[in-house]
Amino acid sequence: MTATESSTLFTQTWSLYDLITEHNYMFHQEIYQDVGRLLGLRQDHGRYRLLDLGCGNARYLASCLKQFPPASYQGIDLSEAALAEASRYLAACKTAVALTQGDLLDAIEVADKTWDVIFTGFAVHHLMPQEKARFFEAAARCLSENGWLIMVDVVREEQQSRENYLRDYLRSMRENWIEIPAGQLEEACTHVHAHDYPETLTTLQAMASAVGLTASRMISHYGPHYALLFARSEMTAAIVSQGL
Repeated sequence: MTATESSTLFTQTWSLYDLITEHNYMFHQEIYQDVGRLLGLRQDHGRYRLLDLGCGNARYLASCLKQFPPASYQGIDLSEAALAEASRYLAACKTAVALTQGDLLDAIEVADKTWDVIFTGFAVHHLMPQEKARFFEAAARCLSENGWLIMVDVVREEQQSRENYLRDYLRSMRENWIEIPAGQLEEACTHVHAHDYPETLTTLQAMASAVGLTASRMISHYGPHYALLFARSEMTAAIVSQGL
């Protein structure tokens, strides 16, 4: 399975994902408030460069960037429809914006420049374990010396199998996502069952540490929905912990 194949549902019907986030079923409102506070701790507002991998329509990150604008923003996503929306959400940001249609893993592996912040939201869990390891390796190579990798994603509990994670997550979807029309909800459930491969926190930390991102912090989590920070500098991580 490729990242392209795993994202086919939301590439073709972005409105379904937008409906899910509109009702905050994956805690986008709380998580992106936390991301905004995290970006607020940087000392280089107006100067930092941000790469957003699997940016979708950038609806929630855009509000963070309005408050703490980067010098430049590059978003990459498979969905042409989502990118069209992203251009509108990002229009009010005082930053140079570039949007590119493509696969996030392909994009980061061929990148030939560095960023101060690499952000990815609910995208890396679609990758298989070996692909996630490649993602961390490429991301570490593309981060500036004091750069941050911010990852928002679903995470399995320690010792929880993928099968048990899927059982619990699908049950929660069917019981709690009551505003999603039944047919679309089953589409989403089918997608999750086929293409979601979340890792445990310790596995993600080990992958990051193996490529030199030895400083990591859990910024927050709401059930299995996590906001994580990875960096090279333990001092940076300590400052973040004190600031939050």
